[in-house]
Amino acid sequence: MRIALIGYGKMGHYIEKLGKQKGHEFPLIVDMENLDELRPEKLSLADVAIEFTVPSSAPGNIMACFEAGVPVVSGTTGWNDRYQEVAAYCQQKNGGLFRASNFSIGVNIFIELNRKLARIMNAYPLYKLELEEVHHIHKLDAPSGTAITLADTIIGEMDRLGRWVLTDPGNKVESPAPDALPVTALRQGEVTGRHTVTYESEVDSMTLVHNAKSREAFASGALMAAEFMHQRQGIYGMKDLLGF
Repeated sequence: MRIALIGYGKMGHYIEKLGKQKGHEFPLIVDMENLDELRPEKLSLADVAIEFTVPSSAPGNIMACFEAGVPVVSGTTGWNDRYQEVAAYCQQKNGGLFRASNFSIGVNIFIELNRKLARIMNAYPLYKLELEEVHHIHKLDAPSGTAITLADTIIGEMDRLGRWVLTDPGNKVESPAPDALPVTALRQGEVTGRHTVTYESEVDSMTLVHNAKSREAFASGALMAAEFMHQRQGIYGMKDLLGF
């Protein structure tokens, strides 16, 4: 396929490298130095766009793809407050959007495992939960989009939880309220991404961990999503791609 790459940071470079190995072409690469090229006549050179930028610019980038009639895969997190606006514009323009907080196949299996475990643990209120995520110091949003997806997934299966609360990393022992799932976000060195869900009672504990070893897992998933979105309209996510 011909792929427009919007955002050329570390993820963009991984996607380009892996994409070329798979035989894809990149007729348009947009970064901070050439934002003026993010226009319909340039975007239309591509079959699909992949967008990994920053929360402040992602909605505009995505809607520019709708304007050009190019389906877009977005891995930028931290713009949930504008999702409804973007979704409405997607429908208005008959556009295509694939949105995910994490494109790793492993982490999406991890999320599904947590969904099923939370459904079981709903019957055992003696267990308290907490969620911790650790990422590199360059990550702009906290908690991570993956942590939010995990938290929302768990909350959706447990009657005793109604919301998540970002906690102080130095004081995360107790939940701020009985109906709140405590979420801790840590930024350390160059950690690619680690998410930990812990169930703890007075007599035992269970811990589920997903540890990302390399950004190549995210790049591979993003390319799979781009292949999935070729000539598609509507809004999709990793559940659609993986068939959960």
